[in-house]
Amino acid sequence: MKYVSSRGRAPEESFLGILRSGLAPDGGLYLPARYPHVAAAELARWRLLSYAELAAEVMARFADDVPREDLERLCQATYTAQTYGYGRPDSDAAQIAPLRWLADGLGLLELSNGPTLAFKDMAMQLLGALFEYILGRDGAEFNILGATSGDTGSAAEYAMRGRRGLRVFMLSPQGRMSAFQRAQMYSLADANIFNLAVDGTFDDCQDIVKAVSGDLGFKAAARIGTVNSINWARVAAQVVYYFRGYFAATENNAETVSFCVPSGNFGNIFAGWVARQMGLPVGRLILATNENNVLDEFFRSGCYRVRGAQETHSTSSPSMDISKASNFERYVADIVGRDAVAVRELWWELDARGRFDLRPMPFWRRVQDSGFASGHSTHADRLVTIRSVQRDSGVVIDPHTADGVKVARELRQPGEKIVCLETALPAKFEATIVEALGVAPTRPAAYAGIEERPQRCHVVPADAACVKRYLAERIGLAATGVPAP
Repeated sequence: MKYVSSRGRAPEESFLGILRSGLAPDGGLYLPARYPHVAAAELARWRLLSYAELAAEVMARFADDVPREDLERLCQATYTAQTYGYGRPDSDAAQIAPLRWLADGLGLLELSNGPTLAFKDMAMQLLGALFEYILGRDGAEFNILGATSGDTGSAAEYAMRGRRGLRVFMLSPQGRMSAFQRAQMYSLADANIFNLAVDGTFDDCQDIVKAVSGDLGFKAAARIGTVNSINWARVAAQVVYYFRGYFAATENNAETVSFCVPSGNFGNIFAGWVARQMGLPVGRLILATNENNVLDEFFRSGCYRVRGAQETHSTSSPSMDISKASNFERYVADIVGRDAVAVRELWWELDARGRFDLRPMPFWRRVQDSGFASGHSTHADRLVTIRSVQRDSGVVIDPHTADGVKVARELRQPGEKIVCLETALPAKFEATIVEALGVAPTRPAAYAGIEERPQRCHVVPADAACVKRYLAERIGLAATGVPAP
């Protein structure tokens, strides 16, 4: 398996070659040169596997330079009932990513039973194990730079805390996360965890990560990589639960299942796109946004128009308060048939004008035929959806998942079976749940009173140079003879 850049000006790499890199040297995103295909006989066999076994099978298609026995060992050590047993008390702790039917033809794939109560744990725990594996093999150290709108940061920090050879520097938008999300990250006292609160939006945080990664000399000297969904390993690990959700929702592989995915950065739903390219019988991929509806606007109109900080709304589903979707470039690369020149031209236009429009181009027909549908949700919609799901099924869902359920109900076609991907547990967004239901959601005992724990973070401006100086000081870069930026 070889990986190529969406922008076509980087050499081919192996899986381990791109594991720590994030962005390609030309500023693009890595993609498999060709997606692996799962034959019908393999699909039938996979239906009978445990989650850890299924993860090993899927990851082996993308990471063929990792010895199979090592990959199986890492997956078995990662996907355990102990690690994914933090969820609802009535969940089957022995079953990872269980499916719960909310209504006829509408299911909820529970992905938030991991240590940080968010779907990001499903991939991040494996990514931490992979990082530790390769660093142990090479005897190296590694500094992770990431950006979070709320859940990626805590998932990364809990996956990497205490791991030998790893430091985590996580950027988050100051004042734009829930109190629970802030406490999850800022209360960690591990020596290898550094939280930076950026005076700006998540998009500012993400731009800083890309700017630092784009400085190839600094990136190499500081040994910097990323855990955001621009890291292909995370996308690959997310592909696994589409197979799991499909098998749980069907009795045989002749059936088709659609998936509805709350989306801000396009990584989660892009994993569903990859699963379909591999041969999984996925019907529609239904994208749900909140008031920051850049992606919904694109799939309805063909115009991709990013927003600035002043136009990015602060909402009650804050992990989706994103106006520039990093993984969208991967999808566009596939839509244009891996024409790297076309990708570069579109992203030049995006950088220069803040938008591009596919409607006048032949690519727009390919988007329309790609099996995507979309919708958006508001705060009022979230409250109504949380109340109705609790009333009808006895399940309390978080506001991001409510965005997905609302859009799935709205767009469901007669006879269509839709699986909604859960985003987080409601305990992470207590204020909205109290507003919707009048009572606070239950939370795992391990998180009782987390908001009252001591917190530590370093406030920085939305400036890549400041962040580089902070990193250089913390890792002793200047002391090694490499000039600090």
